[in-house]
Formats: sequence, C-alpha cells, structure tokens
Amino acid sequence: MSLRRLTVRGGLVALFAVAGLIAGFGVFAPASSGGKGGCPKKRSCPTTSTSTTSSTSTGPTTTTTTTTTTVSSADPVIAAAGDICDSPTNCAPTAALIGQINPTRVLTLGDNAYPDGSASNYASYYDPNWGKYKLKTSPAPGNHEYHTSGGSGYFNYFGSQAPAPYYSFDLGAWHLISLNGEISVSAGSAQEMWLKNDLAAHPGQCTLAYWHEPRWSSGSEHGSSTSFDPFWRDLYAAGADVVLNGHDHDYERFAPQNPSGVADPKGIREFVVGTGGAGLYTFGTAIANSEVRNNATFGVLKLTLHPGSYNWQFVPVAGATFTDSGSGTC
Repeated sequence: MSLRRLTVRGGLVALFAVAGLIAGFGVFAPASSGGKGGCPKKRSCPTTSTSTTSSTSTGPTTTTTTTTTTVSSADPVIAAAGDICDSPTNCAPTAALIGQINPTRVLTLGDNAYPDGSASNYASYYDPNWGKYKLKTSPAPGNHEYHTSGGSGYFNYFGSQAPAPYYSFDLGAWHLISLNGEISVSAGSAQEMWLKNDLAAHPGQCTLAYWHEPRWSSGSEHGSSTSFDPFWRDLYAAGADVVLNGHDHDYERFAPQNPSGVADPKGIREFVVGTGGAGLYTFGTAIANSEVRNNATFGVLKLTLHPGSYNWQFVPVAGATFTDSGSGTC
C-alpha cells in the first residue's frame, strides 16, 4: 500500500491510502523513486529539451468526498483555465472540452464565477457548467472571488475541494501547489513561508504551481506583476517546472526563465490561460521569452504529467482552430 498526502496551511491534514480505490482525488500513479526522472536536483540537471508546435487561423500566433475512482496505470492528465463563467452560457464550450478530455484533475486558475464570486454567481453560472466536474476540481481563487468578503462564495461552494486558502497535493509523480494571489504574497508572509516549507518537504519531485495573477504577461489589460517575485524565487530555487496563471484573458506561453525574466533552460515555464469563457482581452508589445500568444480563442490547457516530463496542448473550443502543443522535461 502506498500513501499520498494533501498539505494545506498549517501542515498535513490527510493521508490517502492507495490500494485499489482512491476517494475524491482521482488517479494517483506511484511517484518515481528517483524523483524528476532520476534527476533529484534540477538545477544541476542536463539542459531541458522541448519540442513545440502551434497554429492558428485567427489572432496572433506569435478533501474528501465519497466519490471513488479506479486506480489506473496511466499518467495523470489535468485540464486548466481561468476567467471562466460570466454567464450561464459563455463557459459552456470550455466545460464541454473538459467532458471530452476527461482529465484526472481540473484546475481553475481564478475568477471562476463573475462578477463577484458570490454564492449566486457560482450557483447560476459556474455550477451548471464547470460544476459538473466539481469532485475532480482543485481550484484557486481570483480577484473577483474576493469581491465577496473573504472569498466566502468560493470557499463555501468548493468546500473540501478548496481545503485552505492555499494548499498542495501529489498527483502521480508530480507535486501540485495551489496558491492564493488575493492575500499577502510578500516575502516573509505566512503564505510565502508556507510555500518555502512545502517545497522543502517535497525535494526531487516535478512541481507545478498555479494561482491567478501572472508574474509575466504581454496582456495589455493587466500585464506582468512584480508582486509575485517572491513566489517565483522560491519556486525557482526549489527546481519547480511549470506555473499556470490567468487574469489576462488570453493564452500565452513562455520559454523557461529565471526570476529575473532571463531565458534559462533550467527555469520555470509559465502559461497564461485566461481563456475559460469570459470576454477576451488584447495584447500589448510581446515581452521577453513570450513564445506563443493568442487572444481570439477560448479553450483549456491539457497537461499530461509523466515521471520526469510533461506534454502540453491548448485545446480550443468547437469551431476554433488555434492550438499549441509541446513537451518538456523536469
């Protein structure tokens, strides 16, 4: 019997026994004993290699539930997007994609229910659409969630699926961290110190972190936010691999980079995926290391998490043609 754990602010809250069934958290594959594909300290690993493709016809190309899931040997798949439901119908096309992909986990990247993340916004807009996959969702909040005091609509809706303002969990060989950009993110804050400790407790694992506002973005509406420099420095120092954000309503993929925004084959690859259904924004001038941009297509990011590597694919809604896909090592 193997064990998987969910870590939240304040420490370990649950252990999950994996025998033939797992409650709530979908499919867990045993973690690789070598960590990161046999390379436990990423900063001393060989240079990351990736292959990418992209195409478009429009826009720039440039925690516990009673649900049980049978354990599979397949590597876990996640589907992720932010800026999702601002009406009962606008996010239906991306919700349909989740049904088609049938991921192990769904990650929300914040601003899940507009305009205020209230109980009524979640009930009327989010629940009929992405809510179909609630029991396999590991969410993060956005600024619109906190239009309601303390994000209460978000926390009450997701319940044990959002066990704390920030939390982490293992999925297959990977460690995933849901952070909260709507409370203090400064160096020395409770959340930043928790992040450091959580990373230190999971050395050698491929790591993905996600929250709402991007550190790096070419979007003209919001753009890059230096507020999240402490997160990036902690994640980079620990050898984290992927960061997912929303906030700017567009899709943008960056080359791996370090906390100073310098291309670094051993750095973190960021994806901005604000394409869940709310109206799309425009781009400004492309910033350094931006590899692919599109602001004309709704869709979700599909990630397949292998021991020591990952594949990504932007999956567009029905009728759209833009896509972006590739792979990386960790």
